[in-house]
Amino acid sequence: MEGVRARDAAAFERLYDEYHRLVYGIALRVLSDVRAAEDVTQAVFLKIWSSPETFKSGNFAGWIARVARNRAIDVLRDHRQIADAMPAMAPADVELEDDVARALDGKSLRDAMSRLPHEQREVIELGFFGGLSHDQIAKRTGLPLGTVKTRIRSGLRKLRDQLGGVSVG
Repeated sequence: MEGVRARDAAAFERLYDEYHRLVYGIALRVLSDVRAAEDVTQAVFLKIWSSPETFKSGNFAGWIARVARNRAIDVLRDHRQIADAMPAMAPADVELEDDVARALDGKSLRDAMSRLPHEQREVIELGFFGGLSHDQIAKRTGLPLGTVKTRIRSGLRKLRDQLGGVSVG
């Protein structure tokens, strides 16, 4: 990022080469649309090039993953397609994620995430901020697929309750 801040095009290309798959993967998972995911990827990197000061310090991969996810959610909201956000989830899970997505606010989300049990927070972060599928999370953590899905669902319910006070159905 130091090079990007100095307007070094080669540094920007290296950054793009290293992180474009992560950004695209997150956008594709959220949007389920190749063209829209490509647009989000372009928008995220355009933002980095035009406003490199938005990244202050810390974990760049985590930051860019959040930027990509937030931009993809914005696209969904613009097109009123939140119900299609996570096609790999069961219909009840899609509704659950919709409730959480509607209540998203950076600080309140971080606070709510910090109150989740580690095992729920970990799988939610891998799936929603890391762009991994349920199968990939299961492989990475060594957990059974059903356990991954249950932890995500339970964690999303807790987040929904904390963020919006919506009753669990």
